[in-house]
Amino acid sequence: MRILFVLHNHPALQPGGTEAFALGLFRALRDRHGAEGLFLAGTTGALRERKPGTLLQAAGAAPDEMLVSLDNFDRFFLVQHDVHGLASLAPLVAKLRPDVIHLHHPLLFGLDAIDMLRGAAPDAAFVATLHDYFAICPREGQLLTAEGRLCAGPSPDGCRRCFPDRPALDFSLRALAVRDAFRAVDRLVAPSRFLRDRFVAAGWDAERFAVLPNAVPAAVPAPPRPLPPGGRRDRFAVFGNINRFKGTLVALGASARLSREGVAHSLALHGGTAWQSDAFLAEFTAALAAAPDALHRGAYGAPDAAARMADADWVVVPSVWWENAPLVILEAFRHGRPVICGGVGGMAEMVRDGVDGLHAPVGDPAGLAAAMRRAAEEPGLWDRLSAGVRPPPDMDDAARAHLGLYADALRRKGGRAPQRNPKNRRQPLGNRARPVAAPPG
Repeated sequence: MRILFVLHNHPALQPGGTEAFALGLFRALRDRHGAEGLFLAGTTGALRERKPGTLLQAAGAAPDEMLVSLDNFDRFFLVQHDVHGLASLAPLVAKLRPDVIHLHHPLLFGLDAIDMLRGAAPDAAFVATLHDYFAICPREGQLLTAEGRLCAGPSPDGCRRCFPDRPALDFSLRALAVRDAFRAVDRLVAPSRFLRDRFVAAGWDAERFAVLPNAVPAAVPAPPRPLPPGGRRDRFAVFGNINRFKGTLVALGASARLSREGVAHSLALHGGTAWQSDAFLAEFTAALAAAPDALHRGAYGAPDAAARMADADWVVVPSVWWENAPLVILEAFRHGRPVICGGVGGMAEMVRDGVDGLHAPVGDPAGLAAAMRRAAEEPGLWDRLSAGVRPPPDMDDAARAHLGLYADALRRKGGRAPQRNPKNRRQPLGNRARPVAAPPG
């Protein structure tokens, strides 16, 4: 099977859950299931300087992982204004002749890329994974109000409150453009039932969705932290980028409250602060200074994750938005660590309160502090919850599930799923393309 993956970034440039999962899935399909293809990741000049004369350059040493320079993107309308650049990719797609095109995010490539991809490979099954709510929420796909409250879904009045300077017509045009573009997609993938239900509530067809959970690479679990006689499981850790939406300030507020109440504990923050505003960094610095038992350990790479996890008893996921299917929860479960998270969205779907973790109120430092205090002080709680942790899917599990979905999508199109070529030789390549449509408006 020949597969084309398309997404907005490569994790070698800027790590994130969507990018890490998509690349892991692509490599598992290639290395363990004989698939061929191309991992095509967008980038901007802020992350990688464009090479003269071409939009394309290698992402690294792998010949089938490439970057596409895509500046000039409109994040509200999800439009890439460099339509000529998009059109120049069509011959590459046509030459590849993919059996399956898998879109992992419309950012940078934009909605018109869907039309380009469909035109360049009309016989391919087209699959798109909705890793967040960008397609229905113009406020960075997080379904949060301007005041930072959870939003149940798009509405004319609600969206206007988030963007008071935009006319109401903009929201209608955006919704129509997104729905029209995604009609070219054969199957939609939701990593959680919650995300699927949000899209269905917004008017998307439930029959088009398949719920396939995310996965993390197989790894040897980090052993539990050795305890001295009478010791407690009171070491907490937050993993992921340091920012407002991931709840960094909420976690620091909870730790500061525990310290004032005399609750012995430690909180380690593992993650970088890249691309954050000066205003947020000032808040973060002040919150860190006010939490004497918290420590910022800085950014980390995949090889460091197990060692950092080994020093933690509990993984805290303090995100203030719905979250779809955070990889950090799967990574915590891979290492047998119970998770403390908000009791909403994909987090609540993944973490069973009182079984393999604890739920806490979202965006509430006092509520999170209460859950952390219980975790540190209740005898036997960690052992019981850790024993309830189920091993998460690994990348091979995800690859098999996606191959089944691809085969189903091909059958629905009237095609036949290609048989694996045991010698892994490339088939003759074609050359068919059609121009890209101009962006709406």
